[in-house]
Amino acid sequence: MSTPPPDASLAYRRYVSAVMLHGHASARACGLGATDLYALNILELGGPMTPGELGTRTGLTTGPTTRLVDRLEQAGYVRRAPAPGDRRKVLIEPIGRPAELDRVMAPAREEIGRILSGYSPDELSVLFDYFARAARAYQETAERLRPDEA
Repeated sequence: MSTPPPDASLAYRRYVSAVMLHGHASARACGLGATDLYALNILELGGPMTPGELGTRTGLTTGPTTRLVDRLEQAGYVRRAPAPGDRRKVLIEPIGRPAELDRVMAPAREEIGRILSGYSPDELSVLFDYFARAARAYQETAERLRPDEA
């Protein structure tokens, strides 16, 4: 295993900060809060889920989750639907991605596409392997950081 260069930690922290800053700025440019945008992404990636599941995934408690869903529903991005097989449960379903968000994020997507086009297929394979493995590591450690729900 090779040793990362001494400034690797700084470079990585700058990268993560820039991604977060861009996400916040993109959300704001579309009239959304950062947590709203994050929740939409969770729903787009994970599909319909209960408010409790969405709350767990976003790290929000019941009250803020309800307000989050209310905002997203009022803006036309999600709907509450009865869960198949259990009418007592409600699922939050994504129903639309803000067109403004795609417009706002397009310049960064295009620039990242240009950067990625400079890598060989083998290098891209390593990068995307890293993204997949790092995402799992972050998700798993986030779950361990959550307080036990008793």
